[in-house]
Amino acid sequence: MAEIDPIVVDQVDALLAGETNLMTIYANASALLADAIADNNWCGFYLLNKATGELDLGPFQGKVACMHIKPGSGVVGTAFADGQSVLVPNVHEFPGHIACDAASNSELVAPVKVNGQTIGILDIDSPSLNRFSETDQATVVAFADHLGAVLDAISVNAVH
Repeated sequence: MAEIDPIVVDQVDALLAGETNLMTIYANASALLADAIADNNWCGFYLLNKATGELDLGPFQGKVACMHIKPGSGVVGTAFADGQSVLVPNVHEFPGHIACDAASNSELVAPVKVNGQTIGILDIDSPSLNRFSETDQATVVAFADHLGAVLDAISVNAVH
């Protein structure tokens, strides 16, 4: 399987330069990444809802998804609770995996951080087992970090 081209990190910077609308930022970031990744069936965001303490479904590309995830639950919630990226070669072997789409077999998630605080999770699913490599993980983490820098520049903590 082709690895994710690291050019997406530069592309997200160029695409979002000067944008201040949060929905637009997340929507275009998910579209850019989904288009750049072969063999994915879901790519999008879960964003912290400060009022409920849960992660709420944000902009994405793919089929209908789980709308709320508790921190510590499933791959997304684990990544949020730990503040770390998680690479899962086979989601069926991940304890507590939440099956939003039965077609998903591997998953790669990365935290989106603003001012050092995780405000959301970038989530990518694939119908193939072992779809994502450690190189892909490094690229997706860099993508999420650059997205976080864009959000930080517009003081997203004041909005979230």
